Amino acid sequence: MEVQVAVAKVAKYATGESGDTVEMIERPHGGLSFVLVDGQRSGRSAKAISNLVARKAISLLAEGVRDGAAARAAHDYLYTHRGGKVLATLNVLSVDLVSRTIVLSRNSHCPILIVTDEGLRIFDEPSRPVGVYRGTKPLVVELPLQAATTVVLFTDGLLDAGKRTGQALDIPATVQSLCDTGGCDAQAIADQLLTQALQLDEGRASDDITVLVLTVRACSPDDTFAALSAANVRRMSVTFPLS
Repeated sequence: MEVQVAVAKVAKYATGESGDTVEMIERPHGGLSFVLVDGQRSGRSAKAISNLVARKAISLLAEGVRDGAAARAAHDYLYTHRGGKVLATLNVLSVDLVSRTIVLSRNSHCPILIVTDEGLRIFDEPSRPVGVYRGTKPLVVELPLQAATTVVLFTDGLLDAGKRTGQALDIPATVQSLCDTGGCDAQAIADQLLTQALQLDEGRASDDITVLVLTVRACSPDDTFAALSAANVRRMSVTFPLS
């Protein structure tokens, strides 16, 4: 099997810096963890908040702390650091090679979409952001690490795209359609969701938007990268535009 992870993000229109932060860390016992944080408001102040939360969560995950405990500690740190007056949404997505599972920890009103051979599942139970309410805990769900699995996380800029123009993006339907027609390519899903959101916002994002997509696929014998995958070669690609 092969895991693909892709991120597509853009800052709020006329704001120089996105208030969303995405970080990745290799888990000490095998696997990867991705942290997605959306700081309150937008711009530099939001970026400072999201960086603070992401750094705390990432540092603990790197030390082998479990995902739920790392999310709770990140909440406690922000709550203490800012006196319970500043909030952030926090998602942790992990590929745990010890348990052979995908672990999702969620402190956000934005749902997480999960597509498998059994269909589309929406992980949208009520969840509190970090930093404001004492004793906040994440909602955690584990999935078997198996082929034909796609997980989509995003910040509320995607959820609210088109509101200014009286339109809305049907995110679940779009994801399902892309998986049905495009073979669940992680980068294609992330790029297409961001593109459609920007179209609804008429090219001027009304909020910071970040889309994080993970797919698990089987490698066929005639796959171009089958030999590299069999040799345990890992690849990472980043495109970072400069203004």
